[in-house]
Amino acid sequence: MKTSIDDEGQSRRTMTSVRATGAALTALGLTGAATTLLLGLLWAPAVDPEAWNAPEAYRILFWHVPFAWSSFLAFCVLFVGSVAWYSRRSEFGWRLICTGSDLGLLFGLGVVISGPIWGSAEWGVPWDWGDLRLNTYGLLTAVALFLVLARNSQPEGHDTRDTIASVGLFGFALVPITALATTWYQERHPGIIIVESEEAGLAPEILTVLMLGFASFFVLFAGFALLSDTLHQMESRLSHLQRLIDKEAVH
Repeated sequence: MKTSIDDEGQSRRTMTSVRATGAALTALGLTGAATTLLLGLLWAPAVDPEAWNAPEAYRILFWHVPFAWSSFLAFCVLFVGSVAWYSRRSEFGWRLICTGSDLGLLFGLGVVISGPIWGSAEWGVPWDWGDLRLNTYGLLTAVALFLVLARNSQPEGHDTRDTIASVGLFGFALVPITALATTWYQERHPGIIIVESEEAGLAPEILTVLMLGFASFFVLFAGFALLSDTLHQMESRLSHLQRLIDKEAVH
């Protein structure tokens, strides 16, 4: 009994430490994201008005692009969790599925909200149904939404987890398709340009702000991931304690 109590106390201390770290990373990431936005609005230079229909609207991309890459990272977490659940029935793998789907939906919504704002200004329409990247990414976000809703509406059990994990694997399969869509089949969405050249690329100031955005959103992602995992651990412990109370009540 004493060992069990000691383990419980150690578990609580560990969770408290992880939660504090997650909160600190989240605050740091939000600060960096806010700084990125301010630099994007006030310091980053304007782009060529002859190459862009709405040259000032491009500044929203300083958040839009990091949102997108963070969502891809979330689906990588989802993939690892799905494999871990299928291979070992790992409780840690299930928590990764929960965290990956939560963050995939969060950052995915950031993309599908910011993208159409820029598209409306640059293209004249918020969404192009003929663009491969836009539509596969929309499906990717819909998968994240389905996973979150399914987790919260379906009864707990291995069958439910198996179904959710299989859908998570399908969602991850869309990631390389979405990421490389502008290389394979480009309609409206800009291609991947990360180096400066005479024909295309990014000005040094723009690249600096964009890299700050990447770093800030990565820290924010890490903070959210720790907080989300702590939350799911607490939910799992609560469910375990409820089952113990139910058994004691029966006996």
